[in-house]
Amino acid sequence: MAGDLWTARTLLEVSNGYWQTCTLHTAVKLDLFSYLDEQSVSTAELAKKVGVDQAALDRLLNALTAMQLLAKNGERHGCTPIAAAFLSRHSPRYLGHIILHHRQMMEFWMHLDEAVESGRSVRKKPFCAEKESLESFLLGMSALAMLLAPEVVDKVDLSGRRRLLDLGGGPGTWALHFCRENPGLGATVYDLPTTREFAEEAIARFGLGDRVAFVSGNFLTEGIPGRYDVAWLSHILHGEGPRDMHAILDKAVSTLEPGGLLLIHEFVLDNDLAGPLFPALFSLNMLLATPNGRTYSARQFFDALRTAGCKDPRILAKDLPGGSSVIAAIV
Repeated sequence: MAGDLWTARTLLEVSNGYWQTCTLHTAVKLDLFSYLDEQSVSTAELAKKVGVDQAALDRLLNALTAMQLLAKNGERHGCTPIAAAFLSRHSPRYLGHIILHHRQMMEFWMHLDEAVESGRSVRKKPFCAEKESLESFLLGMSALAMLLAPEVVDKVDLSGRRRLLDLGGGPGTWALHFCRENPGLGATVYDLPTTREFAEEAIARFGLGDRVAFVSGNFLTEGIPGRYDVAWLSHILHGEGPRDMHAILDKAVSTLEPGGLLLIHEFVLDNDLAGPLFPALFSLNMLLATPNGRTYSARQFFDALRTAGCKDPRILAKDLPGGSSVIAAIV
């Protein structure tokens, strides 16, 4: 929000903005939109299906209607088109998993003051230690990648490339999209063993089992097998401090053949670190959730790439939906 837009009203809107956030999170947690995406249902019917208090549910449904996520006709509610498209589990564009991940993160944001005072994460358990949390995170990231991939893949020229490393690729959504767009390309998704199940399901769903493989490993503590001519690092560097960020880039570069292409997909700060807004806020998110994670500026990435032995670092795509950018460099 631009400085000249700050007024008493806008300050209060930001301060109580979590009311809408919690309303959305609760509706997704109760899976209300999946019940309401095909036909309007009365509050009494829906309360019985979901197993909640009818009077309280009526207040929630009215708030969702005021947010224009539901439409009300008499005593019946149904999804608006945008809610049906993105908030119903029946939709292939379902964003509920990442919204549930955001809901889990709210617990940590409530303690931002403690994190700033101590300089340390307030997370008590290892990241995604519980299966429900891991599923929300991985499937949520996959859903975001599914939305963004068509635009990004169109901007990245991989013609002539034969082997792609999707480092820390989770369910492999990016590798699958790159391979689908480039028929001569094969890929390896390298990530922790806990992500194998999700990746193999996605590979089978895309029908690319002959070209995309999953390899288990920890890119911080283990070597990365194989040789490649392109490496894709999507949203893994912000989870680490500068030392490990440099170490990951060194390892990725070591897997690339001469002339290989290294691609970083990240939330990128301005060089003064004071914007854009989402990368700046996301750096606080990493303070809360990780020991050393943070967002980096283009200059910091460029310097790290040159130190790792790369040439010609440049921003390939900027201000993509969701606030991310793609940086490219040649080995």
